[in-house]
Amino acid sequence: MPSSREIVFPAPLDVVAAMILLPLAAYAIFEPPLRVFTGPAWAAWATAALIALPVTARRRWPWTALGLSGAGATAATLLGVIGAGAIWVAYVPVALILHRVAVTEPRRRSLAALGIGLLTSAAAVARLYATLGIEVRSGSAPGEPALAWPMEAGAIWVVTGASWAAGALVRRRRAAAERLSRQAVADERLRLARELHDIVGHSMSLIAVKATVAGHIAETDPRQVLPALAVIEHTSRAALTDIRRLLGVLRDDTASPADLEPAPGPDRLPELAERTRAAGVPVELEVRGADELPEAVGLSVYRIAQEALTNVVRHAAPARCRVRVEADGRTVLVEVVDDGRGRGGAEPRGGGGHGGHGGHGLIGMRERVTLYGGTLSAGPVPEGGFRVSATLPYEPRERLP
Repeated sequence: MPSSREIVFPAPLDVVAAMILLPLAAYAIFEPPLRVFTGPAWAAWATAALIALPVTARRRWPWTALGLSGAGATAATLLGVIGAGAIWVAYVPVALILHRVAVTEPRRRSLAALGIGLLTSAAAVARLYATLGIEVRSGSAPGEPALAWPMEAGAIWVVTGASWAAGALVRRRRAAAERLSRQAVADERLRLARELHDIVGHSMSLIAVKATVAGHIAETDPRQVLPALAVIEHTSRAALTDIRRLLGVLRDDTASPADLEPAPGPDRLPELAERTRAAGVPVELEVRGADELPEAVGLSVYRIAQEALTNVVRHAAPARCRVRVEADGRTVLVEVVDDGRGRGGAEPRGGGGHGGHGGHGLIGMRERVTLYGGTLSAGPVPEGGFRVSATLPYEPRERLP
């Protein structure tokens, strides 16, 4: 909203509209089919200005403009300033202002304004015709217009009603667009929060494990400290790179996807497996047919494998782990199986196990799978260990000729 000291000029289109409507309102006084006004010309022009010029203020003060124009048109009709047969012309400025009210104001308030306008205009027209003693003029004589107050009031209703309906439609479309925009923002925040959770959760787990190992062996086997510190350095640098990428998206609304680093996908699974091995969990990786996955699906595959491996490091180490990613052109399978603690139907391990690490990891995996209409299963295996399996359907990429 502009401050009270700020000068706001009318919109150019509104000024042009007011200049066009001013002589039209004067026509309804000077040249109607049945002229009633016999006063001085200045009074007629002042009345026309009162009806038409508030259009210039309809954007900043819609209610004030509607009140002035509507009151001027109604009073001019009741007093007989506007002649019979052209009264609806004087209500065109009112209709234009009412359109703005319908666009900017709540539906109930603008609808109430429309109802009041329809009733007062019909009453004013009926009163004028009754005062003039015009019941119905059929226009049977040559050149004589047909006059009847229901026809005149109906023309006003059509003009004002259509203008209000157009404004209400614009308001509805804008509200729908705003809701979609808010939903898009919420979805993007959820996506970024999920990405941040995956990045921080995986990296901090590896760093914590290696820092713990380094602390235990610092005195007994100092030679193993440097490799542990190297893993911590590499993992922290990779996490910072990914976090900077996410922050860049948040800070720069104009950044295009081409300006950002590519999101991780199946091609980075070997790097993920190597980091997990460095954390003390031997990983066997098998990837088939994942080269043609859509980027979004590939990101979900990477994040699901990352979260599952993070859980192995947190809750199952020392353990061996097998990661299998297999795509057949329609669905992609992500399977992570370890042989760590938790035999058969034993209780979930590691203070809540795979399914209980704060809840966010499994929830995040399930959300990613649900987004694509896939399936997710996670639980202990009979021979011992834990298994996470996700299946995501996808549409294959179209190959360029």
